[in-house]
Amino acid sequence: MPNLEKNSINQSQSAANDTFGSNNSSIVKSPTKMGLSQDSKNLGLLNWLGCLFTGFVVPLVLLLIKKEDSYVQSQAKEALNMFISMIFVYMGLWVITIVFGAIFAPLAMIPLLLMGLTGFAFFIFCVLGAIKCSNGENFKVPFNIRLLK
Repeated sequence: MPNLEKNSINQSQSAANDTFGSNNSSIVKSPTKMGLSQDSKNLGLLNWLGCLFTGFVVPLVLLLIKKEDSYVQSQAKEALNMFISMIFVYMGLWVITIVFGAIFAPLAMIPLLLMGLTGFAFFIFCVLGAIKCSNGENFKVPFNIRLLK
């Protein structure tokens, strides 16, 4: 009886191997993860964490220094584009705050709340970028003005 159970288990395992592939060569890796060195991943992570804590300084330094690494270049450009986009949003919201404050002071709270949400979105996108870069994936911020290409 135990041999019968072992045979049925072996048959189910071989069927699963036939269905899903018996070796790891059948697993398709995404092209963004292929060929990246650990240094590139670490610099991408440093880029997004630096953007979070220093603004544009770290991404700009990486953009200027690491010209031979296309992954670091693309992530530094993305972080700089996000920082520039956030500056434009903040400037526009400040203008709206001044206009609303001149018309009716309590209306000025609406753009101020939007500024808080913009800062929270900046934080979230920097953290998401850091996570994606630590995994070697390419990260694109969805609401970016792409000035640097």
